[in-house]
Amino acid sequence: MSSPADTISLPAGPLDLSRWRKLPLICLVAGGALALIGAITNPVEFGYSYLTAYMFGLSLCLGGMFLVLIHHLFDAGWSVPLRRLTEHLACLAPALAVLFIPVAVLAPRLYPWMQVADPASDHALHAKQALLNPRAWYGVTLLLFVVWTVLSYRLRAISLEQDKTGDAACTRKLRVSSALGIFIFAITLTLAAILWVKSLEYQWFSTMYGVYFFAGSVWTTLAAVYVIAVMLKRSGPLAQVMGGRQFHDLGVLWFAFTVFYAYIHFSQYFIIWNANVPEETFWYLKREQGSWFGIGMALIFGHFFLPFLLHLRIDAKLNWALTIPLAIWACLMHYCDLSFNVMPAVAHPQGFKFNQVDLGCLAFVAGALAWVWVRDFKRHPPFPQKDPRMHEALGVTPPEVFARFAAQEKGNP
Repeated sequence: MSSPADTISLPAGPLDLSRWRKLPLICLVAGGALALIGAITNPVEFGYSYLTAYMFGLSLCLGGMFLVLIHHLFDAGWSVPLRRLTEHLACLAPALAVLFIPVAVLAPRLYPWMQVADPASDHALHAKQALLNPRAWYGVTLLLFVVWTVLSYRLRAISLEQDKTGDAACTRKLRVSSALGIFIFAITLTLAAILWVKSLEYQWFSTMYGVYFFAGSVWTTLAAVYVIAVMLKRSGPLAQVMGGRQFHDLGVLWFAFTVFYAYIHFSQYFIIWNANVPEETFWYLKREQGSWFGIGMALIFGHFFLPFLLHLRIDAKLNWALTIPLAIWACLMHYCDLSFNVMPAVAHPQGFKFNQVDLGCLAFVAGALAWVWVRDFKRHPPFPQKDPRMHEALGVTPPEVFARFAAQEKGNP
């Protein structure tokens, strides 16, 4: 009897991706032109638009890194065919370091705490001055990119080494590196979220902010990986290794992070509301002004209830006609979430706005990262070639395992 996770409903016939090969470059050039116009006409507003788009790109990189780390930590078999996709996402860190230059240049005009002449006169800033000072901010920022680059490239390098040698020792190396890497990942992601977004309102206190950003990042990455996997299965590179089990388990994980994100966001809100401390409540009071209240409601129903209810059925996770639009919707909701965090601070306190500069920044960052990802994907095998767990992912039992079982049945050791 077949399991609901055995097959995925996809359109008949192969998918030709050649017509889309220039799309990243088009987004890069067109988006860059729109962003440049915004940078010239209103540098500060451009800076906040660019920061929002940048954090969206960073979400995909860090989400991919997390998926690689937990794959090795849990010795997962089902996710082997997907690992190369997420390795390339994690290895976007150097590209993101280059894309961070506009934020670094405009930082003195974007972050209010950098404009305070006497930090000692501001208690909220003085208490956090060990981290919120220009030297520490730029120094830690540089360190974050170095750590992410070293960690992601090491994991991919060992994985590619196993493609050549087939040595099981590579699997052990990856597991050990991930055991240390998961702690490094947690610390660096939290620092990035605090330094680059939360410090826009440095008076605010939240001990859950790093987890909040993490949950949204992984949720969006899972949606993006689902779409990429469907495209690569239909176009050929993953046609033989991506089955119903992979899409089903990916959908289950996506569903789990739908709930986890809602839990974290609600917990942050509930704790702040219950404590009723002015240093915390002002953050949400700002986001009840103008159309930001509507964005908050959209996050409640669009970021949680809609994907939660649509993904409840087990077969929904294998229905591309439902899941692909839902994945696109997830990306839209994550962008709204990032805008909800960045824009009310100082850019658009009275309401949500999306103009050509926002579109240009998003297209520029997405185009640049997509171009790098596609380049890396073309340079390397599309999936791990000699991973010892690939047979588990494919649901195939190797002949030597059959021989061992047969020997045991006969009473031989």
